Amino acid sequence: MSDVSSVIDDLGRESEELDLLVAGLGEDRWALDTPAAGWTVAHQIAHLAWTDRAALVAVTEPEAFAAEVEKALRSPETWVDEAAREGAALPPARLLAEWRAGRAALDHALRAAPAGARFPWYGPPMSTASMATGRLMETWAHGQDIADTLGVVRAPTDRLRHVVRIGVRARDFAFGARGLSAPGEEFRVELAAPGGGGLWTYGPEDAAQRVTGPALDFCLLVTQRAHRADLAVRAEGPDADRWLDIAQAFAGPPGAGRPPQGAGA
Repeated sequence: MSDVSSVIDDLGRESEELDLLVAGLGEDRWALDTPAAGWTVAHQIAHLAWTDRAALVAVTEPEAFAAEVEKALRSPETWVDEAAREGAALPPARLLAEWRAGRAALDHALRAAPAGARFPWYGPPMSTASMATGRLMETWAHGQDIADTLGVVRAPTDRLRHVVRIGVRARDFAFGARGLSAPGEEFRVELAAPGGGGLWTYGPEDAAQRVTGPALDFCLLVTQRAHRADLAVRAEGPDADRWLDIAQAFAGPPGAGRPPQGAGA
């Protein structure tokens, strides 16, 4: 349970950091467009509030979560945008209050979950730790959109290890989401931790194919917050190279990603 508690604690810290970023914004700044096409700052927070509520249903009422999946299947291309649009229409103070209340309820539910529990989700079933990791990943990624919009540079933290882990574990899902066969062998992944904290490594040392680079850049890649061309993540081997083109750490259909921003864009 110590590992589970650790990721839930980190989820709380990630959420609090983003809360501090938006809590003092005037209504006009909640309406600023973010790098996600068609989404304002309010849409970003509304999406987090909505997915926290969905996660709460999955944890506390798993049978009722089937209705959430049915909604997604009825309109797979629009259901996320529709939910964000509905939440973004609320006054910012109310939206912020609803996000905070949902976070607190989910935190309590995750901590109260029995050992070994697994919950339904839009992809494979999730353990308690995986559910908390997924929520942290989303909070960090949507927080990045907001930070970019506000011109805020966030210092990367060790909490990124959770985003890295889910990105690595989602490798085969990323291939399958595009109708591609996943590579048969593991890759070696070696990423430089923030602040000179050494390497975070995954996969066998003698793997024929590998991915290297800064952990922050890898997180931006797998959450599709930046184009590969603008990041210092490198691949050795054709399958690893293909993975970097399609990587995603989130459930659901493939995302459109972001256009390159560098000089060659």
